[in-house]
Amino acid sequence: MSAPLLALLDGSIVDVAHPIVRADDLGVVRGDGVFDATLVRRAPDGSGRVRDTEAHLDRLERSAAILQLPAPDRDGYRRAIDALVAAWDFAAAPEAIIRLVLTRGPESGGDATAFALMAPLGASAIAEREHGVAVTLLGRGHDGDEVAAMPWLLPGAKSLSYSINMAAKRHATAHGFDDVVFVSPAGLLLEGPTSTLVVERGGRLLTPRQDGILASITLEHLMRDAPRAGLEVAFEALTPDDLRGADGAWLLSSGRLLARVTSVDGHALPTSSLDERLRRLLDV
Repeated sequence: MSAPLLALLDGSIVDVAHPIVRADDLGVVRGDGVFDATLVRRAPDGSGRVRDTEAHLDRLERSAAILQLPAPDRDGYRRAIDALVAAWDFAAAPEAIIRLVLTRGPESGGDATAFALMAPLGASAIAEREHGVAVTLLGRGHDGDEVAAMPWLLPGAKSLSYSINMAAKRHATAHGFDDVVFVSPAGLLLEGPTSTLVVERGGRLLTPRQDGILASITLEHLMRDAPRAGLEVAFEALTPDDLRGADGAWLLSSGRLLARVTSVDGHALPTSSLDERLRRLLDV
């Protein structure tokens, strides 16, 4: 298993144990920053192939704008990505995640902190991609359209303030589940802590409306490529009963790509007849 690699925006590789963030960095003390993450896979020639670099830089830029952070140095992040991929041992770890991080910098003032971190894709993500996930439904405490109208709640930003998302996943694990789908107070399905929900109903692929939900690059792939495979993907207001009564369902994310939902709060879901087609579409 490869050890994590750290790159700065000048393209230099730094020992991951070497401190590059100050103790008073606002990304550390307040979670005041943004990140994005993309999958890197070993190509047939043994090199690394980064998935959707520009789309992830676009989303990092949008997140930074929502938090009123400096615009990310796109060329610098590209240099960091190239350096990480060139240094990575793809024989030891054929799949990895690169996280692009940008914080507001030291509380006492100074430049923003920016770096890229590469680490092997976790074994659990690979297992969930192959075998599916058992999910539980948890309340999120606010409706998507309400959040969309409140910019101070950072709708659509992939911020470093991920403690609630991680707490939800720990709660799920402690109760025998693999992952979570959030539900709004109005009873509508939203998203997972690190994923987007898609359900199949009668051959149609449906996903929750995007109000207050982080835009999913994997979902964008699916929506772009589905028509040529004879599939339809649509946004729709979905309830827990829609999920429990679905012909199949999946969680989409940049690392796992596609994980079939096997059950919802112990209620078994069927495997969709479209599962293999979606796996081919998303190059799972």
